[in-house]
Amino acid sequence: MIDARLFLNRLFEEAVRAADPYEAIKAHLPAPPKGRTVVVGAGKAASQMAAAFEKLWKHPFSGTVVARHGPIEQCETITVLQSAHPVPDEAGLAASDALLKAVAGLTADDLVIALISGGGSALLPAPPEGLTLADEIAVNKALLASGAPISAMNVVRKHVSRIKGGRLAAAAFPARVVSLVVSDVPGDNPAFVASGPTVPDRSMAAEALEIVARYRMELPDQVVTHLRSEAAAAPDPDNPRFAAHECHVVASASVSLEAAAAKARELGIEAHILSDAIEGEARDIGRMHAALAREVALRDRPFGKPVVLLSGGETTVTISGKDYGKGGRNSEFLLSLALDIDGVSGIDALAADTDGIDGSEDNAGAFANGQSIARMRAAGIDPRLHLTRHDAWSAFDVSGDLFVPGPTGTNVNDFRALLIR
Repeated sequence: MIDARLFLNRLFEEAVRAADPYEAIKAHLPAPPKGRTVVVGAGKAASQMAAAFEKLWKHPFSGTVVARHGPIEQCETITVLQSAHPVPDEAGLAASDALLKAVAGLTADDLVIALISGGGSALLPAPPEGLTLADEIAVNKALLASGAPISAMNVVRKHVSRIKGGRLAAAAFPARVVSLVVSDVPGDNPAFVASGPTVPDRSMAAEALEIVARYRMELPDQVVTHLRSEAAAAPDPDNPRFAAHECHVVASASVSLEAAAAKARELGIEAHILSDAIEGEARDIGRMHAALAREVALRDRPFGKPVVLLSGGETTVTISGKDYGKGGRNSEFLLSLALDIDGVSGIDALAADTDGIDGSEDNAGAFANGQSIARMRAAGIDPRLHLTRHDAWSAFDVSGDLFVPGPTGTNVNDFRALLIR
């Protein structure tokens, strides 16, 4: 006998522990420079990464990082600024300017350590000349509603910015930059994390325009005009000013899923990792996971029971219509899954964002089993209608299935675990 929710929660905790900023940063610190050490950073894990750095670095330094509004880890030397996520705000404008100022006027003897984690794209609005914060907000809202994968979103973002796409690192020249990245993107390409403020890539403005067209995004005319101009071009990775830079992905979904699998086996349940890079519409990925779980539960294939199936990556939610409710991609994934395992015994699932916040509410995600839909209907709601309205939070709220661990201090994206007995 096993308490399913306790078991799944322990796997989530192990996944988060494996992405702990202290241990991740400790293994990748560079040697101290002859000159100054300047710390910059942005993302949902920014304050925790900064606090870990302060404990580990034994030499003089200064620094500024940007975290989202809400609880933060306290730092003694590094200034922690806060701005809005997922929609940028005025505080983010000031924060971007503060980071650019922090790396200005450095020399070749100086070292910039960049602490980057997911969420930094929204936290660092920096519209280029001719555009405004309102324009960048419009871009962000269009991206969030588009259903585009995070890699495509960040191609657009880095061509409508003064700080993304390697521009923060370019501003630090001739200082050397070492980027320590907690990855929240499928495939762990550091140029996609927070839209790569210190990591240039080879994407082009023409690609951004193609993505806008493909996902039928409605952007302000001045944004489209900018994307068609030479001013939208992002720095080239082959530019000599990036030659001495280093980048290390210090924590990722892959490492966290391996840790969760090891914990499951330690607790006596075999574990299989489906993938750490699953993308696609949340409700579709939910149905795929549900079909696999039913196959195991009813036919003992392709895996024998008992077993836990793990996956990560980043699903998307394409907002349809204006009448939508509360929820995030993990909650929507799980509501879709719950509908497809309705009445099937022996399946328990947890889907949660490893940063502790799924969407705009205070839950990381939710639990579900074969009785979740019955509980929702008994409470007087129609779960299919809630799925159509992107209102999974409300559905799981009435069924008592919300998962609320609080902010975790790290961010390696979605965590999904299906226990089948």
